[in-house]
Amino acid sequence: MRATREAFGEHLPVMGERYNNIVALDADLGKATKIASFRESHPDRFFQIGIAEANMIGVASGISEYGYKVFLASFGSFLTGRYDQIRCSLAYSNRPVVLVGTHVGMAIGKDGVTQMGLEDVSIMRALPNMAVLNPASFSEAVKIIDYLCETDLQSPHYLRLGRQPVKDIEMDFEFGKGQIVKDGSDITIFSTGCILGDVMDSAGIIEEKTSKSVRVVNMPTLKPIDTDIIVECAKSSDMLFTVEDHSIIGGLGTAVSEVLTDSYPKKVVRIGLNDIFPESAPPTDLYEKYGLSANKIAERVINESMGK
Repeated sequence: MRATREAFGEHLPVMGERYNNIVALDADLGKATKIASFRESHPDRFFQIGIAEANMIGVASGISEYGYKVFLASFGSFLTGRYDQIRCSLAYSNRPVVLVGTHVGMAIGKDGVTQMGLEDVSIMRALPNMAVLNPASFSEAVKIIDYLCETDLQSPHYLRLGRQPVKDIEMDFEFGKGQIVKDGSDITIFSTGCILGDVMDSAGIIEEKTSKSVRVVNMPTLKPIDTDIIVECAKSSDMLFTVEDHSIIGGLGTAVSEVLTDSYPKKVVRIGLNDIFPESAPPTDLYEKYGLSANKIAERVINESMGK
């Protein structure tokens, strides 16, 4: 089990060897976000901006004008606090900069809500030109970093990474596409990010306790969302659920609901944070209290499927 932020720290320097146009910017959190590893391997293309995230975003925009692919990193909650700079300097200017937001969701536990990225997907999805990526495992994060480095990006991208170690579920990655990681016919659960392991465990619990067959779909790209797989699953499943370590307002649940409203109206049960700020506590306690542990996800799905 390894964290998705570790994939970033290990693999970006590797890609920096292949592509000499990759530049990294840090806002004094390099050891935590893991971008500091790029300073060790490529000090001439690493810039320490200090505790000045807004300035870092402006610097990134300027550097990108000269043909460099800029990766900047901070906690997801700190980046979204600089929304005006992201909106004007990156999204409106349509600069090919990769914003890496780490320490997202309740999984950082005792660090508390000021450090938790709980609304970052909502905020970034709302920005024109912004793509949003949320890998579920170490290996998927590596593939997404490959994509970001190898592709001639035409717009800003937000990459959401977790601190907690997660199961390394092997999956293919194609930008803008979801993947069925477990097939089933009665219930479909859409998942995004580091919660996937818990969702997979919950599917096993559901199938043990009921006669229902559960499909699990991983959604690493939240914008643009894979409309085809959402509609296909809606047509072939009795019930639809979304699970995310994020607010249910504006995140995966909202994105799936938006697609179905336009293309195939069907009820979606959204599982995540329901318009609240969680406490500071161990992640396992928070997941249990707010319904995101494998047992609680399974309980919610079973109750909903039985009409409770």
